[in-house]
Amino acid sequence: MRTGDLSGEANGSEGADPFIPPELEWVPAPVADPIPELPVVSPVPGVPWVVHVVTFLVIVVPLLGLVAVPFLLWGWGIHWVDLVLLVTLYFLSAIGITVGYHRLFTHRSFETYTAVKAVFTVLGSMALEGSLFKWVAIHRRHHQYSDTVDDPHTPHHQGTGWLGVLRGAWHAHIGWFFRPDPPQWEDYVKDLKKSPTLRFLDATFLVWVVLGLVIPAAVGGWVQGSWMGALTGLVWGGLVRIFLVHHITWGINSACHLWGSQPYRSRDESRDNPVFGILALGEGWHAAHHAFPTSARHGLRWWQLDVSYYLIRLLSGLGLAWNVRVPSPESIARARKDAAPLPTAGAEAKATPETASEGGHPTPSPSAAPRTGEDAPTE
Repeated sequence: MRTGDLSGEANGSEGADPFIPPELEWVPAPVADPIPELPVVSPVPGVPWVVHVVTFLVIVVPLLGLVAVPFLLWGWGIHWVDLVLLVTLYFLSAIGITVGYHRLFTHRSFETYTAVKAVFTVLGSMALEGSLFKWVAIHRRHHQYSDTVDDPHTPHHQGTGWLGVLRGAWHAHIGWFFRPDPPQWEDYVKDLKKSPTLRFLDATFLVWVVLGLVIPAAVGGWVQGSWMGALTGLVWGGLVRIFLVHHITWGINSACHLWGSQPYRSRDESRDNPVFGILALGEGWHAAHHAFPTSARHGLRWWQLDVSYYLIRLLSGLGLAWNVRVPSPESIARARKDAAPLPTAGAEAKATPETASEGGHPTPSPSAAPRTGEDAPTE
């Protein structure tokens, strides 16, 4: 596997990043085209521990109730086929979001062939979280303005006291869907719009949503040999599966900016949350992600489960992914809160090697021009 070192993510060998204010020199910029300027923001006040507990209960209790439903309905409203469809399609549509929409398209944390990009786009569309271009645009804007008033789905800045906390949690989880789209959101995805394949898949988003409902209905009806099998397949492999993917994904926006640990220096309230680290296939290690946005790996500790990264590693081993970007141990150590103060921008730039892949060949910045050559994807 060829991996790109993120040690120069904030500071390259040519000097300080002109898009990042000097006082935030250590903060890596998210991938966008062009890289947006990161504004200097005031710290967000901390959240009381009671809010952490309530957030945990609000997320976990409904999930436990949903887990109990199959046992209560077994033999009447659910069949083993329905459970297989639920688990399988949950995983497939979830990786469409976590690996495809997020790590591949939003942050360009690895590169792959156009055919693989198409598969991830279809799977992500089946999750019914929005078309590819809009999802990526919103998320890039989130990183640009993370936890400021211009962040599309921050749980902060919604007032003070308990009412403000509740409004913020609701807004970050689902309320932001009812707000107008950010201005000029299409400017965030100019790089993706260069691909005819991605333009077609984005334009046919609803086709893939319907396909994600037809497949479990057809499989359920065929295996069980009845219209009831088709109905329960649709309910569990389609509707319930979408419900789970939605709320676990949206929990990253709300819970992972309210509850969890912050081992890395940050300009926002992103948190490492072990519950979502597991349920969201590695996306819950959110503080690590905001510290290293273009890293393909979010679970940076050996014990932090990151299924999405394991899949990227598998693709790399099969020759289907390259330029897989991960931070070096030195970069991780410098980003930790307990690390020694960083040297000046100039000294850091001289001491930090240029991002490189195995074999000593330079790996392009995620904002650089597309790859060319024999292993570049073709349309």
